[in-house]
Amino acid sequence: MSMRKINIGLIFWLLALFACESPSPEQAVEGSEAAAPDRSDYHSYARPEEARITHLDLRLDVDFEAKQLSGLARYAIEQAEGADSLTLDVRNLNIQRVTAGTGAQEREVAYTVSEDQEYIGSALRIDIGPEDEVVTVYYKTDPDGADALDWLAPQQTADKEAPFLYTQGQAILTRTWIPIQDSPGVRITYEAQIQVPEGLLAVMSASNPQEVAPDGKYNFTMEQPIPPYLLALAVGKLEFAPIGDRTGVYAEPSVVEDAVYEFADLDDMLASAEELYGPYLWDRYDIIVLPPSFPFGGMENPRLTFATPTIIAGDRSLTALVAHELAHSWSGNLVTNATWDDFWLNEGFTVYFERRIMEALYGKSYANMLAQLGYQDLMADVKDIGPESEDTQLKLDLEGRDPDEGMTDIAYEKGAFFLAMLEGKVGRENFDAFLREYFEKHRFQTLTTEEFVQYLEKNLLEKYNVEANIDEWIYGAGLPDNLPVPTSERFAAVDQAAASFKAGAKPGQLDTDEWTTHEWLHFLRQLPEGLSEERMAALDEAFGFSQSGNSEILAAWFEKAINNGYNKNIMPQIQAFLVEVGRRKFLAPLYRAFVESGQREAALDIYEKARPNYHAVSRNTIDEILGYEGSKG
Repeated sequence: MSMRKINIGLIFWLLALFACESPSPEQAVEGSEAAAPDRSDYHSYARPEEARITHLDLRLDVDFEAKQLSGLARYAIEQAEGADSLTLDVRNLNIQRVTAGTGAQEREVAYTVSEDQEYIGSALRIDIGPEDEVVTVYYKTDPDGADALDWLAPQQTADKEAPFLYTQGQAILTRTWIPIQDSPGVRITYEAQIQVPEGLLAVMSASNPQEVAPDGKYNFTMEQPIPPYLLALAVGKLEFAPIGDRTGVYAEPSVVEDAVYEFADLDDMLASAEELYGPYLWDRYDIIVLPPSFPFGGMENPRLTFATPTIIAGDRSLTALVAHELAHSWSGNLVTNATWDDFWLNEGFTVYFERRIMEALYGKSYANMLAQLGYQDLMADVKDIGPESEDTQLKLDLEGRDPDEGMTDIAYEKGAFFLAMLEGKVGRENFDAFLREYFEKHRFQTLTTEEFVQYLEKNLLEKYNVEANIDEWIYGAGLPDNLPVPTSERFAAVDQAAASFKAGAKPGQLDTDEWTTHEWLHFLRQLPEGLSEERMAALDEAFGFSQSGNSEILAAWFEKAINNGYNKNIMPQIQAFLVEVGRRKFLAPLYRAFVESGQREAALDIYEKARPNYHAVSRNTIDEILGYEGSKG
């Protein structure tokens, strides 16, 4: 098909053109003579090969009382010859009217909204003519059905003074707050005008203000093309504090000082990342610390990582998460998985990159601890999923399922160890050169697994004349025999302490003075099932686990407490944690431990109180774990 270029003014045209620079599948792998891999995305109704959006102009009002966004989304479009419709993804959106035209003049056009399908919502099909350059959708979000939006009352925030709103679009939730071609294989630029109540600050995954606007009106631009799941908005009583020339942090006033201290190494992280794999191409790198209901550790929204407050431990011990989100600026944001079946291309690369950053900053022994904890997580996930399950493959098959089901440690850890295996084959210097060139050649593009494999074979394996069991790693279930199992000298001392404790040593006899968070986690993971209440209480008294200010240690300890029946001694602390913290990584193991230890009713009692504080991403997971069907009341 021949593509007709669109022009709606010089600036708009340049932005739209930039957004369409991703190559065709045939071009994506240099020198490839193989048939183009399948890029169809069954999690999206969009048909970008017929008509695609290239630039979004978003204009929304934020209404906290109604829990609703309202306004318009205007798109620059590029259409193939003969196209007669533009298809967007929507879910629980109130579409009021649609117009199309040249930008200077638009007319009302017909549209249809298909029947809602589980997970993926509906197709918004808009009639367009051959001369149409712009389509505008006027709409409102659903106060109850916009799963991307988390509307928080003042009491759910740190300072308890003002309401708060944040969005979470990954994987396919952007369509619940913006009509969009909601596929990672589509990249767009965008601009936005957001009206919020006076006194609040709005920030997006774009250029951001650093001070509150007196009239509550904010303008944003994102000139680099991004996939729709990275569109993000947060609104609240926020302050900004700089860390370096290109870095800073947004947070509620009472949190800012602690956040600046916690993220003090941010500039060094950015410099280390650039030294490894090339220049940072997103202008600024800032972090916003969200209220505790945020369901993830972090979300790599370009220019503005959304982060959980649970990484603020007071000792900078949990900042590997920041390194992870920063690494996404290359793997995921710069080079993106074309479909959610290829999710490992985002996360496996990012975990590998994260550990390289941490090694550069804190040394090999530190990175080895992170790798060994990751290996433990991977082994646990394989056991839980089943080593013969297709869901332990790197290349997934998520057709007919919510892509959120593919966001397991398989993509993260098996993907990272796959890259570590390749590094071992060709040597670090050669592998770093390969990755640097990979990011450079594919920047602002999307790739399927098959396209990556073609590139890998031509530019690494054939170049250095090495063989690797690629198919077994990517398309095989379980873990290959040549997985490079990490070791840690620092964990060896922890192993000795754990063995001594199991043999009867008292907690006070253990040498733990210089342990970091990672060593404590390794120790807690080794505590056996069936520990007596007396032994658990002795540990708690000696090390203060139940009163820890470190969320990772708290979550690991609480899980052991539940499994060993010690939770009845510390139920107020466990309940407070589960009510306040919405991070799914912590919630799922704890609620699951309640169920597996025969304490489902106790878990449901806590969940009734906690559920209103959770984002939809977390609610959906915990609903399934508990078999939750609604309030007891």
